Amino acid sequence: MSDTIAAIATGNQVAAIGIIRLSGDEAINIVNRLFKPQSGKTMASYGDRKLVYGRLENLAGEQLDLCLCTISHAPNSYTGENTAELQCHGSPVLLRAALEELFRAGARQALPGEFTKRAFLNGRMDLSSAEAVADIIDAESVQCVKNAAAQLSGAVTVKTEKIYAFLADISSHYHAVLDYPDEDIEDFLLENYVSGLRDAKRELGVLLSSFERGKLMQNGIPAAIVGRPNAGKSSLLNALLGYERAIVTDIPGTTRDTIEEKLRIGSLTLRLTDTAGIRDSEDKVEQLGVERSRLAMERSELVIAVVDGSAELNDEDMEIIRRAEKAPKAILVISKADLEQQGQQIESSLPCVSISSLTGEGLDRLEKEIEKLFPLPEVPAGEILTNLRHAQAVSAALESINAALEAMEYGATPDIVLTESETAMAALGELSGRSIREDVTNRIFQRFCVGK
Repeated sequence: MSDTIAAIATGNQVAAIGIIRLSGDEAINIVNRLFKPQSGKTMASYGDRKLVYGRLENLAGEQLDLCLCTISHAPNSYTGENTAELQCHGSPVLLRAALEELFRAGARQALPGEFTKRAFLNGRMDLSSAEAVADIIDAESVQCVKNAAAQLSGAVTVKTEKIYAFLADISSHYHAVLDYPDEDIEDFLLENYVSGLRDAKRELGVLLSSFERGKLMQNGIPAAIVGRPNAGKSSLLNALLGYERAIVTDIPGTTRDTIEEKLRIGSLTLRLTDTAGIRDSEDKVEQLGVERSRLAMERSELVIAVVDGSAELNDEDMEIIRRAEKAPKAILVISKADLEQQGQQIESSLPCVSISSLTGEGLDRLEKEIEKLFPLPEVPAGEILTNLRHAQAVSAALESINAALEAMEYGATPDIVLTESETAMAALGELSGRSIREDVTNRIFQRFCVGK
């Protein structure tokens, strides 16, 4: 018997529709006490996933709303338990009143992620698929949505389960020969498994290599706009955002601190920082801003170095360009194309774009050049790792498979190879949830919102 949980699944803002979910042994009986179908029947008499119109009442029989209700019987539901869902008008006051009545009728407040956690524990989805539910909710780009949706359908598990099954074959064959020497079982020969281990190594390597790009796709790319004072950094930030976020004047040193914003550029999400102009200054406040600018450059995956095209190039510009060239990715922007240009020749390995933040000239090209710097891995959606726990599990499995292959090359005994193979199995088991500690499971679902 499981206790019955309930939660508002649609947040606390006014909306057209508000949804309350229940899951547990008594979910259908509890909703029967409060929801009265217009047909005069009880909800328990209806089939699974059928929307029914009726009155939502409190336990005293007073009407709270006219709404819709649907039920599903275990195990054919999201959680694998009896479930019910009320689709009410989206008043937060109404939804809270209805939820309190459900508590009085025997339900309790669901914890964050508890619906999806029950789905995992009841075998309705594996752990990587369950985590993809939170990834879909948190997604900030279409690519993130597609990748998480494919992982929800088991893309990562399908990829790794084949390897898990192969490693299980190695283990079962070895133990069968060892435990039943008198049976007619094919001899255990390590060379029969070399090809399969090499295939596993290659596939896990491809999967793991997607993680660096996956992190940037999921979390956004840390990017910094840098340049000397009055180079056009804040104007560029405003032009990319499409509104006046930063104060722009012709007074050098107007920006004295870093300004951070998220920005969508094509398939990318940038965590963009506009920095104070980098120059030597006696002003202590400005010095602090310059130091933060240099730190922002060091911590960024992308540096956008801005040079004023209407002014003479100087040593400060060249120092900034040289620093940008040391960044993981960088692009050089010649600003103020709407003004008379000095036509200076800049020797740099960086891709270069001329732009005008005032007229918008060159901004499209700048966005395309940035996208070129961060291509998506050429793997199917769902096979881009965005989760650190997944990457660590794949990395551990890959390390053990490498060790098994090395042991074979050095002529090690089969039991050493078997130990490494079973260690790889355990790592892949953590990925799908076959073998995972309860405290790890709890931490995973704590990041979910209530009602999911």
